[in-house]
Amino acid sequence: MFKLIKVIPIQTKFKLMKHSVLFALLGIIFSLTSIIIVATNKFNYGIDFTGGVLIEIQTPSKANIEDLRSKLKSFSPTIQSQGDTGDIVSIYLPQENKDEAQITKDLSSVKTILGEEIEYRNTQIVGPKVGADLIKNGILAVLLSILVISIYIWIRFELPFAVGTGLSLLHDVLLALAMLSITGIEFDLTTLAALLTLAGYSINDTVVIYDRVRENIKKYRSKELGDIIDLSINETFSRTLLTGFTTIFAVLAIYLFGGEVLKGFSAVMLFGIIVGTYSSMLISTSSLLLFNKKRIK
Repeated sequence: MFKLIKVIPIQTKFKLMKHSVLFALLGIIFSLTSIIIVATNKFNYGIDFTGGVLIEIQTPSKANIEDLRSKLKSFSPTIQSQGDTGDIVSIYLPQENKDEAQITKDLSSVKTILGEEIEYRNTQIVGPKVGADLIKNGILAVLLSILVISIYIWIRFELPFAVGTGLSLLHDVLLALAMLSITGIEFDLTTLAALLTLAGYSINDTVVIYDRVRENIKKYRSKELGDIIDLSINETFSRTLLTGFTTIFAVLAIYLFGGEVLKGFSAVMLFGIIVGTYSSMLISTSSLLLFNKKRIK
């Protein structure tokens, strides 16, 4: 019989918490850098947040993008070809201080210009007030999710665990926002959903490690907290990496074959899985060691 090749060793003996201050400083540096990037670079907001009209059309044959841009020049459109056949096109008409009545009128004019041979697959109209409200509610949703998750960890474990959870989740979200700002990936409701999903994924790994820490605290009462955390990370190391790899493969399939609509979601998740795994193992545990460690029983 062939022996299975163990890519990830079952027993590891990493001594990570001796560098806990370094990991905490790196987390602070990454977070502050992300805040600066987000503050100085504009997001590529989608229609969900900016308002306007998004039209998806299908032409009888391969679309002439330059001809479409010329015909619709007065509306300052953003036009992109979708798919491999070239006959599916998305047309975005920006809001530009127009109210919903004017936006609706523009949509009617565009349909007249394009003619009757065009098939309209999808049309979305978002007013300026709706877009502004969605931005505010999106920020609130992310912050509340971090707060509620931290409160749950406080109840389920203890306050020092909740502090580590909140800091690591904030770190993950800030880095993901910086990635969106740098890459110019469209920031829409699907991308916002990815940020919330990322928080849920990250806390899953963190809870597994925290639960092992709590068990080992009761089991090894004479050990230092740093040694207990190292032991807990090593005991859950294989599980953490295997979970990360399998999730990456699943999300990668969505990124490659899920179409343009899911590109932003899957890109954020791919980045977030890596960052979330790192923060669960190093940021949340370093915070646990450095903050209020005397209160852990």
